[in-house]
Order: sequence, then C-alpha cells, then structure tokens
Amino acid sequence: MGNKVTYTSEDHLITRQARAEEAFLAEFKKGDYTIDNPYVVENPYLINPLCAMVLFTTAEEVAPTITVCGKRFSRENLSHTFAPAKEHKLPVLGLYEDFVNKVVISLPNGTETTVTITTGKLPEAVCRCRNITTSADYLQDNFMFLTPAGKNLPTAYDYKGNVRWLLTENTMFDIKRAANGNLLTGSSRFCRMPYNATGLIELDMLGKLYKEYRLPGNYHHDQFEMEDGNLLILTQDFHTDTVEDMCVLVDRNSGEILKTWDYKDVIPQDVAGSGSQDAPDWFHNNAVWYDKLTNSLSLSGRHQDAIINLDFDSGKLNWIVGDPEGWPQELVDKYFFTPVGDVDNFDWQYEQHACVITPEGDVMCFDNGQYRAKSKENYIKNSENFSRGVRYRIDTEKMEIEQVWQYGKERGQDFFSPYICNVEYYADGHYMTHSGGIGLKDGNAADGLGAFLDTNDPTVELRSITVEEKDGVVLYELETEGNFYRAEKLPIYHDGDNVTLGAGQLLGSLDVTPEFDTVPDAEEVNEQPDSFHNIIIEEDEDRFVFHGKFERGTLAMLCVEGPEKCHNYYINTAAVHHLAMCSGAFLEDDDRDVKMNISKIGLTKGKLAIKLIINDKKYDTGVSILI
Repeated sequence: MGNKVTYTSEDHLITRQARAEEAFLAEFKKGDYTIDNPYVVENPYLINPLCAMVLFTTAEEVAPTITVCGKRFSRENLSHTFAPAKEHKLPVLGLYEDFVNKVVISLPNGTETTVTITTGKLPEAVCRCRNITTSADYLQDNFMFLTPAGKNLPTAYDYKGNVRWLLTENTMFDIKRAANGNLLTGSSRFCRMPYNATGLIELDMLGKLYKEYRLPGNYHHDQFEMEDGNLLILTQDFHTDTVEDMCVLVDRNSGEILKTWDYKDVIPQDVAGSGSQDAPDWFHNNAVWYDKLTNSLSLSGRHQDAIINLDFDSGKLNWIVGDPEGWPQELVDKYFFTPVGDVDNFDWQYEQHACVITPEGDVMCFDNGQYRAKSKENYIKNSENFSRGVRYRIDTEKMEIEQVWQYGKERGQDFFSPYICNVEYYADGHYMTHSGGIGLKDGNAADGLGAFLDTNDPTVELRSITVEEKDGVVLYELETEGNFYRAEKLPIYHDGDNVTLGAGQLLGSLDVTPEFDTVPDAEEVNEQPDSFHNIIIEEDEDRFVFHGKFERGTLAMLCVEGPEKCHNYYINTAAVHHLAMCSGAFLEDDDRDVKMNISKIGLTKGKLAIKLIINDKKYDTGVSILI
C-alpha cells in the first residue's frame, strides 16, 4: 500500500514542556552555577523565542535583580527584582529579536554579572509595527499585547514598536492577566470550525502552561476571572442547533463546570437580528463581564446588536442596551433604555464587542457599527461607516441611557473595523480603543471581514490601530500590520514573578464526538485514498484531528474500526459560508479542505484502524490509534 496518508503523533504541549523542564533542571543540578557563572536556558518552554531562564545559587538568601538592557539608553532598560532565595530560577523577559541582548544579574550587595543572549529572527507570521506614537515615560515598563485574529501570532510591542514578546503557538481570542500574574487565553488546539478551541489555558509570560480547562462545548472569544479565582468561560452546547450562546462557571482547581447560563432561556432567537445573524449563530456572544456591585453578568451579543445583563444567581434578564427596533414591544417596554442628554449626537452600537462595566456602573464597548441599522434598507456601506469606543451611562430606575464618551467616529472609514476589537477602562477619562479588524481594498474600507480578504492581492491591506487617550488627549497610538482580536496593555513582569516548577494539568473534558448511524454501502479496498485528498491525521493525548480535501458534494465518512465496534463520523463536504469569523486561525486556503476533531472519549478501548469512505469505496489509511 503506497504511503499517501500523513500521520503525526505529538504529546500535549504540557507534557513536552514538562520534559524540557526536567531536562534543564537536571543539567542545573549537575553543575556549580553561581552568579559569576549562571546557567542560561533560552526559550525554556519551547514557545517564546524572546525569553530565557537564568539559574544559579547563592550562599545566602538574597533578592536578585534582572535587567535587560535597552538598545539605546538606560531609560529603555527593563528590570525586575525577585523574591529572596538561595536557589534562583529567574525568567528573563522582553528580549529584542535578532539581537545580542545584554542581561545584567545583580545582587543587593553590589555583585553583578552580565550575560549575552543572542536571539534569532522571528517567524514570517509576525505582524510588524507600521507606526507608533508615544513615549517611554507614558508607556513605562508596559507592552501592548495583541492577540491574533488569523494565522498571525500573539505579539507584544514596546514603546518604539519593537516586538518584545511572542508565542509561536497561535493561542486565541482574549488575553487577560489573572490575579496570580499568569495569563488566561484560548488554547491553540483546533476542535471545531470556525474557531472553537479545546479550552481555556493558563500560562505565564515564559509560555509555560499551568492548566488547560477543556470544555465539552469548547472555548471561544472570552473569559473572566472571578474574585474567588473561578472562571467564567464562553462556550456552547453542540447537542443543540445553536452556537455561541452559553456561559459556564468553571472551578479553577478541578475544571468542573459549576454553573451554566443558556441565553435561549432569556431572550427570543428569531427577532431583531443583526445583518450577520443566521439561525445557528443567533446571538454570537463575544464578551462576558461580571459586575460585583450588582452581582450580574453582562454579555455582548454581536448578532443581536445588544448587550444583555443577567442576574448572576437566577439568570433572569435585567436590561438590554441596544437599538430597540425589531424587538417585541413587551420586551422594549420592560428591558430597553430611552436615550437622554445630547440625543442629536447619540448613536446605538451595532455588532459590538468587548463589553465593560465601569466602577460607576456605566457600560462601555467597542461599537463596530457593522451595517449600523436594524433594517436592511438602511444598511450603511463599510466605506461610509465608522467604528468607535463608546461609554453609556444607564439609569436602571428610569430606564434612560446617555452617551457620555466616544472615540473613533471622527476618524471615519480609516478606523472602521467590522469585526473583533475592544475597549479598556483605566480611569474616568482614560481609555483605550483597539480597532483591530481594519481591512482595506484600494485604500477604502473593504466590503468583507478581514479574515476573508485575499492578502495576496496587492490592493488589499489588513491593519490594527490601538489608541489610548486621557481627557481627550491621545497619548498612545500603535498601528500594525494584520488584524488582531484584542489589545491589552500589561507589564511583562508581575510581583512575585518567580516561575512555578512542575508539570501543568489537563483539566475538564472534551465531549464525545457525535457519530453517524447510517453507513453507506462501500467496497472495501486495500489501498490508501488518492494523494489528491491530502489526508493528514494528527494525534495527541486526548483526540485526533483528521484533515482531507474533497470536491464539494463528495460522500465522505470517517470510520474508526475496532474488533468489537466501529465508530462512524460523517464528513461534511458541502460549501460552508460563515457570516462571522472572529479568528481565521483554522481557515484553509482551499475551501475544499476540511478538518474534523475526534475526541478519544467514548472510543472503544484497544487498537483502532482509521478507514475512509469516499463515494462508493472504503479505503484503509494505514493508520491505527491505541486507546
């Protein structure tokens, strides 16, 4: 049988990182490493080429300081002092790429040594800074972290626009710093189109994974850390006909789902849809925010042009911010707000992202403005539209709403982003507005979402613009290549930022992949599928992913056969048109390419052969997996 099928097997990144950590710790214990002769491990956790770890011992407990020297002058130096210890394992963060970095290690008694760490060039997928306007005094030791909306990579930029942090894994959607200093973001592991990942991950700035929280309904878009450490995570139930319309509360330590909110129980699915709505993706939840003062959840529904607020305990609807056109009058009367104040300059938000509740109870979001109307006859072309950050003051007693701030409308189509993006509240009058989904064709706002634009076309350009202003004065503006889902300004170090050693944990569980009952008659042949189909099978610890190429309308089924049972999975080869695409990470260049995730949960124990039905023949891929 000819080799026409590609099979790969790779351990989970948590396992690979644990092996790497064991190896460098074993090497460290073999040597006599002091501050004068430290042990330096570059990219210790395999996915951050702009970091290192420095390991050494001291006779007494001391608090060492690491300084990454700036390229030009001392104001650019990046320093951090660590907790006292005798055995030091110190993360070195914020290295410059393709550069001989000088790193100074110093002790409180004045002892110091300098090591050099030479970094290489970063991958081609890195999006470069086009323009930046700010100062070192304003940005200080913060970097602007951008999370990808396509096949680009999570990237952080300093005040000069230099890339100073990067993950070579395409971790997805929002990135937020947890109370313990680690980062929370989405796994890079594909689970279901268009952009569902296996779960939420917790990792540090070195790129070390501490936990992956797998979910039966996968992870998408956003998460929120509660005061007790438990996690609100956006998900869905794939056993229903709808997607992106559920939130769960997950136990931080066990990964157990503690509570579920299903928005189908709260608002109707067949009214007041946005221009991008379809029946399955009727709500398109892209953000969650918990407000302690009111014990409530605010949830952004792009495909309803609405932010809804639910009581945390009961799940009952409290209010809706959005254009009331098209909603049932009884809901409008009870849950919607009436604009007050400067109503001539008031605008509702449309297909918004990233809702935030301020300490005063105001509602902020990124108003993408896609279509900027509820009825089709009033839709606005992208080239004539605008996007903005906006802050609304709401009075839930009088059910009145006032627009008290906006940024971006004045910039017109140059700042227009029909998808993704976010706002950040720092203090009253001090905000960040990230327009991350700008797509241009021939210099004007393109008709489609950035994820669908042909970047090989020289007339097409993707951009991301991030702006911070205080009291109406712009203090920071970053323009990059590519589209980025969200922006977060963060210091790269965190208090008490010594790395925690030991293997990470794979928590929670994937769901059983639905099987197909009807199996077509097919002649079993002792050969592999034709190379046209480009069959690739990627296996890891808890699932495998099938890749294949099929002409549209081909009858295709994946058969996982054991001695006692056969598991059959229908492969959809019909053309699929997505109205929303908040991350194009899993999109294929050829629309005939399909991929399918098969969870190992529910599979028969033993050796299972993977076979493939294409039309009237059943082919043997030559691949077996052991459960």
